[in-house]
Amino acid sequence: MQSNGDRQRQRITVNGIVQGVGFRPFVYRLATELSLTGFITNDAHGVRIEVEGFPAALDRFRDQLENDAPPLARIDTCTVEDLPARGDREFHIEASDHRGTAHTLIPPDIAVCHECLHEMNDPKNRRYRYSFINCTNCGPRFTIVEGIPYDRPLTSMKVFPMCVECEEEYDDPRDRRFHAQPVACPVCGPRLIAHDGISEVQVEDPIGWAIDALQAGKILAVRGLGGFHLAVDAANEAAVRRLRERKHRQEKPLAMMADRIETIRRYGEVTPEEEKLLLDVIRPIVLLRRRTGTTGIAPSVVYDNRYYGFMLPYTPVHHLLLRGPVDVLVMTSGNLSEEPIAIDNDEALERLGGIADLFLLHDREILQRCDDSIMRHLVGAPRVLRRARGFVPRPVYLPQALAKNVLAVGGELKNTVALCRGDKAFLSQHIGDLDNPAALGFFEHAINHLENVLEIEPELIACDMHPEYLSTKSAKAQTKRPVIEVQHHHAHQVAVMTENAVTEPTIGIILDGTGYGTDGTIWGGEVLIGDAAGFNRYAWLEPVAMPGGTAAIQQPWRMALSYLRCAYGADARHFELPLFDRIPKLQADTVLLMIERGLNSPMTSSCGRLFDGMAALIGLCTESNYEAQAAIALEMAATQAGWTLSHGEAIPIPESGGPINFAPLVREMVRRIRSGEPVEQSALRFHTALAELFVAAAHSARITTGIGTAALSGGVYQNALFFEYMVRRLTEDGFRVLTHSEVPTNDGGLALGQAVIADAVSRHRGF
Repeated sequence: MQSNGDRQRQRITVNGIVQGVGFRPFVYRLATELSLTGFITNDAHGVRIEVEGFPAALDRFRDQLENDAPPLARIDTCTVEDLPARGDREFHIEASDHRGTAHTLIPPDIAVCHECLHEMNDPKNRRYRYSFINCTNCGPRFTIVEGIPYDRPLTSMKVFPMCVECEEEYDDPRDRRFHAQPVACPVCGPRLIAHDGISEVQVEDPIGWAIDALQAGKILAVRGLGGFHLAVDAANEAAVRRLRERKHRQEKPLAMMADRIETIRRYGEVTPEEEKLLLDVIRPIVLLRRRTGTTGIAPSVVYDNRYYGFMLPYTPVHHLLLRGPVDVLVMTSGNLSEEPIAIDNDEALERLGGIADLFLLHDREILQRCDDSIMRHLVGAPRVLRRARGFVPRPVYLPQALAKNVLAVGGELKNTVALCRGDKAFLSQHIGDLDNPAALGFFEHAINHLENVLEIEPELIACDMHPEYLSTKSAKAQTKRPVIEVQHHHAHQVAVMTENAVTEPTIGIILDGTGYGTDGTIWGGEVLIGDAAGFNRYAWLEPVAMPGGTAAIQQPWRMALSYLRCAYGADARHFELPLFDRIPKLQADTVLLMIERGLNSPMTSSCGRLFDGMAALIGLCTESNYEAQAAIALEMAATQAGWTLSHGEAIPIPESGGPINFAPLVREMVRRIRSGEPVEQSALRFHTALAELFVAAAHSARITTGIGTAALSGGVYQNALFFEYMVRRLTEDGFRVLTHSEVPTNDGGLALGQAVIADAVSRHRGF
């Protein structure tokens, strides 16, 4: 038997997601089971443990600390130092220490857990049908926090003093609710409020009142975790149409929430991988292929799209609402199209008053807007399309620590920002398009909040090169810190490299709609050679005119005329094509004249515009009501021709790089259209032929440089058909292919690349 003289003491500092996830009670129970003494406390650096006992017990403690931690915890670093033994008689939990610079990580918002749901459904439980039930394993985190450490006084729960029973749970290390900061019950916690848009409605059961409203076809604004949803019965066509009209969302697909996975299977084809995504604690919206021949979803939920966007309930309120007769709800963001989601009760009553018939409010303040995340499973991996609730503020880990703290402000569309320190990049929640004052205010608030809760003072700011981006203007208004401009597509390339922990040069095949080029033109169909320190533009789609500028994005027929003009010159108007039946002759002649004379027709190498133009040329979409509608229509048509793709025909390109001549592809598309080929086959042919152009360009670049890694990024890769084909063909050609998974391939990932590039540039320039 060992004597007291054999006892040792160690200080263990744990950094990562270790606050608000049940880590301290786990450590308390583990130490007690092993007869160890000492203490554990939260501080700004993470969790500090001092533990004393015999060596074998200490070894077992450290092993289980890292291997058996709570499921929501993430340990990034765990350092151990020896201390003199003190002879403590017990192990206890000390109060949090708020001093110092914060290095701990705030956990994201987590879907309500099975244990809480069981209690909520138990008539004998004191939290029966309580809409704000939570524990250390679930509930709000990021959206209610205002500071670090993550303790109740620094959350929006500080205004709800705990009752005796809740406080006993909160103080008991053996309880599942030990230091669960949002812990509450019907006696002491937040409450639901029924509201008709004018005043509070006095009802005994707000949930029952809301269910009745949904069943009656009403539009209900529901306050949730990170903001409001607008909800209607997904089977009620009249209600869905009315929601679209009021929200000014004409054709863009609407997300849905179903009561359980079995219900989703009735309408969507759910693979095992997609089921795993749906059931993840993040509870994202998951894009699923629509099941053919089923009824029960209103046609207006999704127009001309082979996918549904489904999610499962993630708050107690959601579960309670879906216990009624309505088992599938449209749950779309509580905003007018393109505005930030509403979070405050008064704000919602004002902004959503013209949309919602009724409101289901609550009195727990939401401190941070946070939309639903959107994901899909594609080419063997989960892909994040919108990174928000459930992800933020979880960091992206960098392959090399940055020399300075960097703020990267992202782009203009699908904006996110990144605040970086050391080897961590903290991406903000999805902010959206910075084209209105409300969005710009959200952008500024998101930056201030991240700086505050992470206690990171930026020493360097990174922004896009585009002089008119509001994010760029905001960065340049800063006078105290250096600002580094980053080329848009270079940021895309480095973002996907960083996510895959690659630092050596790659061949970036960067395809999107718009990005400001170093030559002052609009880029978007680029093959780049480079790394974080710099890049060369190896090959690019031959530039064409964008007649009318942004009008060409909203009216894809303009781009179709531009590509015809490029392929056929003055003969472009002489072909009998369905396109010319859809646009007035005077308009077509005017646009062709604009192209010829270079009037309001900036040049672009955009791959996104090429997709738009071909969709219009084939006759699928001449007017676009939402972003990428034409390109999506082209993809949906191509998938009708068969999901399994054969090889397209290789099209020669210059071996030394330079402009990629796509005119043969356009002429081939015209030939197919005039021959009467089915639209679906023509659409499929375009996908494979265009992909072969870029595969050939990458092959040429590899011969020239010896680089065998291809990095794919940009919004065009949201096209599942094109993305799958590109990955397959590049892999067959011997490339190592880098793709996005945790960070969006669209402009939502720009800030990550901007930050890493800015750090590399600052090192080179010596500041």
